Amino acid sequence: MVSRFRDAARSPLVLLLLEGAHLLEEALSSGLRVEEVAVHHGALEGVVLALTRRAEEQGARVVTVSPPVLAALSPVRQPSGIVSLARRPEVSLEITLSAANGLILMLADVQDPGNVGAAIRAAEACGVTGVLCGTRTADAFGWKALRGSMGSAFRVPVVTQTPLDAAVTEAQARGITVYAAVPRGGRPLPACDLRVPAAVVLGGEGPGLPQDLMELADERLSIPMRPPVESLNVATAAALVAYEAMRQREGMGF
Repeated sequence: MVSRFRDAARSPLVLLLLEGAHLLEEALSSGLRVEEVAVHHGALEGVVLALTRRAEEQGARVVTVSPPVLAALSPVRQPSGIVSLARRPEVSLEITLSAANGLILMLADVQDPGNVGAAIRAAEACGVTGVLCGTRTADAFGWKALRGSMGSAFRVPVVTQTPLDAAVTEAQARGITVYAAVPRGGRPLPACDLRVPAAVVLGGEGPGLPQDLMELADERLSIPMRPPVESLNVATAAALVAYEAMRQREGMGF
């Protein structure tokens, strides 16, 4: 059992490691197949007890473990008392690019899993239809990113390890306008027409967006900022872009 949990923490290709009651509840509510739940006997009460019963009803194996075993299963220093294994959602690039009037975020070289998770959380909040994570972007289904997305990665179509140059070309072939988000010099975000099928490529925390992706994009956009601020955290930028798109698409007057 310990090896399955550790494998999921290191390489969540098939199984996801869910730390805590909140992610288990989100997984169950989102229709993910939860395979195994390990819980410290001292935590078996209230919400946790109800969750373990829901998990069992949906076919999961629930085991009660000692604090040392739970500590070995959990990736965090202070385990919450319950950890789970769930099947990873199956999403393809084809499905993501085929969404009607799609709005897609592409994350290039975003190495902080917390930023990846926060961007996905913002994407769901604002109606983004899919998130594509480049080959050098942190895995959106690693436990740190899952903690940041707080369950949104279970519902928003997310494709990882995506060669973004090929994804940009494919998106353009489907009539999707691709914007490259740059700190300055691009069209101001509010002036970009995000009501049409669109994709926005955002770069990582350090070097920003790779030059080749900037050159592939149809247009560059920039978020207006007052000096001396020159750049924003990538998760913040993703949230602002997604919100502006929602504002335009839903006809908000503010």
